[in-house]
Amino acid sequence: MPTSPSDPSARYDLAVIGAGPAGLAAAVTAAELGLRCVLLDAGPRPGGQYYRHPAPGLGAAHPERLHHGWSTFTGLRDRLAASSVTHLTEHQVWTAEHSEVWRLHAVAGEAAVVVEAKSVLLATGAYERQLPFPGWTLPGVVTAGGAQAMLKAGLVLPGRRIVVAGSGPLLLAAASSLVSAGASVPAVVEAGSYLGYARGLGTLAANPAKLVEGAGHGARLLSGRVRLRRSSAVVEAHGTDRVTGVTVARLDAEWRPVPGTERRIDCDAVAVGHGLLPQIELATELGAETVLTADRTVALKVDDGLRTSLPGLWAAGETCGVGGADLAIAEGELAARVIAGAPVPAGLRRRRDRRRAFAGLMAAAHRSGPGWTDWLRPDTDVCRCEEVPVAAVREAVEELGATDPRTVKLLTRAGMGWCQGRMCGPAVTCLAGSTELRPDSRPLSCPVPLARLADGS
Repeated sequence: MPTSPSDPSARYDLAVIGAGPAGLAAAVTAAELGLRCVLLDAGPRPGGQYYRHPAPGLGAAHPERLHHGWSTFTGLRDRLAASSVTHLTEHQVWTAEHSEVWRLHAVAGEAAVVVEAKSVLLATGAYERQLPFPGWTLPGVVTAGGAQAMLKAGLVLPGRRIVVAGSGPLLLAAASSLVSAGASVPAVVEAGSYLGYARGLGTLAANPAKLVEGAGHGARLLSGRVRLRRSSAVVEAHGTDRVTGVTVARLDAEWRPVPGTERRIDCDAVAVGHGLLPQIELATELGAETVLTADRTVALKVDDGLRTSLPGLWAAGETCGVGGADLAIAEGELAARVIAGAPVPAGLRRRRDRRRAFAGLMAAAHRSGPGWTDWLRPDTDVCRCEEVPVAAVREAVEELGATDPRTVKLLTRAGMGWCQGRMCGPAVTCLAGSTELRPDSRPLSCPVPLARLADGS
């Protein structure tokens, strides 16, 4: 059962941040190898976003029907329950410091917790990348991952007739889950063409499980009469009190809408997302080195043992570049073995390398094109939190001399809201004229009560 430390300053051999696939695999492996391990996670139950599942009170009889690889999760969960790992649920780490040991500062409700450990493994996962379009702030427009979270955790659908749109493999998984739950999905609108996968036939052949998974999603979509629209995008959502339909247009190779190809699709919900961004601000605030992935996102730079550039800090899973649960589990186990000084089986390293190669192929295949800004209008909100429209961002760039997202933020407040730029950051970066995202650096990785800052906790 989850516990809280009786002595908040107790020192552990390893602190794992995040209880998703990578964090779970790392924590149970480390404990089984004899390390004194603590697992901190912001959620109430293990599994992270990927293995999000209903609360026991909902009485879900078959949660496995909403997940791919559910037995893998239950195996990790059972190992966690039988292990010596101190599992701290609903503990959100907001900053870290390092001298002789690592000190992790977390909040649990209104309480402050400080955890000390010799080593830290960052397994904080990723969050969704959003590209705005006219009408994207209407009720009924949710992220693709958000639609899955509603279904997995709450057993509810965002609507009955749902258009799934954006780019990346998450779209097929989301649409498959929605169809299985009884929703009507008139279309999956993919901005990419899937032709990028043809450049890596060897990588595809080395990952047959991924092909089987994709075929399973495809079969489910065929059975639900879901149409796949490639090289297309939702360029506008319609409605007043709620979304009632979307306009879909074909895209050219640069993701510019092709005039005359627009078509309206009626719906009462839209699930949209353009891939995932590694959540790495805890490490970048401390100066950890980063790399650009094939889709121009920022991930932590690690060596073959998953060590970052900071002494005593490791990373696994999506923090090293988005690649899915199988890769995250392999990297979590690999990192735990390296930290414990245990041998790394050759098969584990090969599995990790195959999955990481597939992640690179996937990122390149779904990389966004610069022409997506052509579907914006001057009054389209870029920053939802602060209600900053496209016109204000372009004025900051074209008339006030802003050349980077930070200056745009200072001039327009874009990125100063509750999400701290996580939703609007990629769009603002593109509108500011940059083709590459920069690593986030924020002293507080999550909202912290002022009392915790005032008392130095």
